[in-house]
Parts: sequence; C-alpha cells; structure tokens
Amino acid sequence: MNISDNDMQAKKHGGDVVVHKHHRTGAVLAEVMQFVGDLKKLVKMRLTMTVVFSASIAFLIGSKQQGDINWINWLVLTLGGFLVTGSANGFNEIIERDLDKLMKRTADRPIPAGRMTTGQALVLSLLMGIAGTYTLITLNFIAGVLSVFSIILYAFIYTPIKRKSPIAVFVGAFPGALPPLIGYYAAFSQNDLAAYSQSNAAAIVIIPLVLFAIQFVWQFPHFWGIAWVLDEDYKRAGFRLLPTTRRDKISAFMVLFSTLLMIPVSLLPYYFGFGGVVVSLVSLAGGLLFSWYGLRLFLKCDLASAKKVMFTSFFYLPLIQLVLLFDFVAL
Repeated sequence: MNISDNDMQAKKHGGDVVVHKHHRTGAVLAEVMQFVGDLKKLVKMRLTMTVVFSASIAFLIGSKQQGDINWINWLVLTLGGFLVTGSANGFNEIIERDLDKLMKRTADRPIPAGRMTTGQALVLSLLMGIAGTYTLITLNFIAGVLSVFSIILYAFIYTPIKRKSPIAVFVGAFPGALPPLIGYYAAFSQNDLAAYSQSNAAAIVIIPLVLFAIQFVWQFPHFWGIAWVLDEDYKRAGFRLLPTTRRDKISAFMVLFSTLLMIPVSLLPYYFGFGGVVVSLVSLAGGLLFSWYGLRLFLKCDLASAKKVMFTSFFYLPLIQLVLLFDFVAL
C-alpha cells in the first residue's frame, strides 16, 4: 500500500496539532495550579484553617447548649469564616507587600514575588470579604457585624501598628479572639438569642465571653514565642512585637507571665459550670506544661526554649477547645 507525500504531510501536521494541544493544556493546568498555590499563600491557609477551626468548635458548643446541631449552618459558618479570614489576611499582605520582600519567610508570597498584582489581590480580598460577611449575616446579624469588625481591626489597625509599637500584640489579640465569639453566636438564630436573653442570659453572655477570653490570653505567649524565634527576620521589616522589642529578660518574663495566666483563664469553664472535670484537668496539665517552657525561656533566654513555647501554643488551644466540646455542660 502506497502512502502519498500529501498523506504523510497531513499526518505530520496532525501530530503537531495534537502535541500543541497537549502542550497548551499542560500550560493552562500549570497556571491554574500556580494560581491556587498563590491564593493559598494570599489567604495564609494554615492560619485561616486554625481560625476556622476555633469558630467551628465554638459553633458546635453553642449548638450543644441548645441541644441540637444544624450541620448545614455549620458548613455555612465554615465557608463564611474562611472567606472573612482570607479577606483579612489578603488585606494584610497588600498593606505589607513591600515589607514582605525583606523577610525570608514571606518573600515568596504572591505579591512581593511578582506573581500577583496588588489590584488582583485587592479584588480577591474584597470579594472574599463581601461574600463571607453576607454568608455569616444569613446565620446571625451579630456574627456578620463581628466579622466586619474583625477585618477592620486586623487589617487596618493591627497591621500598621506592628512597626510602631509592641502594643500591636495586644491590639491584634482582639480580632484574633473573635472567631469563637462569631462561631458561638452563629449557632443561634435571632429569635433564639432573644429567648435566651430573657430566660438564660448566661448562655449567651458568659459562655461566649469565656471562649473569647481563653483565645485572647493564649495569643500573648503564642505570638511572643513566634516573635522571639523570628526576631531577626522581623527586624528586617521593622516589626516590633516582643514586649521590649528585644530578646531580653523582661520579654522572657512577660512570656512566662502570660503562660501562667493561661492556667486560671483555662479553668473558667469549670468555674462557671459549663466545663467538666476532664477539660479542667487537661487545661491544668496543659497550662503547667506551657508555664514550664515559659519558665525555661525566662531562665535561659535561648532560642530552643522559645521554640518549645511556640510549638506548645500550636497544640494547646485546639486541644483545649476540642476537649471542652466533648466535656461541655449546658447551662
């Protein structure tokens, strides 16, 4: 069977088209994967998931207080919380884009690395903020208002202060502690809140405020531990987050004091009657371990001790929140 030159040429061109299509598909897929990776860095995925976790646990605690869990609303809260937190983190990276270039751990974020423009990040952050706030308002007006407050406080008040004063950690602790407050209130409808305000006000005042207080106090040893470990990198950008802005005895004492403060604060659920014996024992043991590492940092003022404080903080809060969920006693 003879094959003409035209047939051979057609087959050659056909093969080129197939190869070209495969190449284009691979390039598009690579671009999509790069965008997904950059979006994860823009929203600070690990931080966002930690925030969403605390809000979702608080939602489940609020649901247990009422005796029933609405899993659809839980999913809505998770989505809304993710979008709101991602929005706040996006605004944070836009504001700090020039500073992120100076630090090793942030130089590869999409804006300083040049893979995403400020305009693109702004559009994404605005869309996430609007969509997340609307989503949370559908659950509860208070949750929606608190989410807006958290974005403003974190992105536009805490972020600029980081280069000016160590008080930034105190300011940042407020939006950082709002997720359990948002999650808890999101478990209630407006009618439920009105009913509880008349019959059982403690359930909608004391419980959420204690959840807020635990996460608020926890942030001091958490962020000071991180600031000690990353002090040299932070100094490149001019961030002043340690209590004295230096790795010294006073800063170490403040870390120790904050870890000691976690012990009585973590026992508040038991004191107010909505935490059982199990969560109290776990909180006490965790608080003592936390304080031991804080004491070692105070005595040694070394990097190794600071890392132990930092890593302990990563596990301490989610552990306490999980145990409280399963050892919760409705008021």
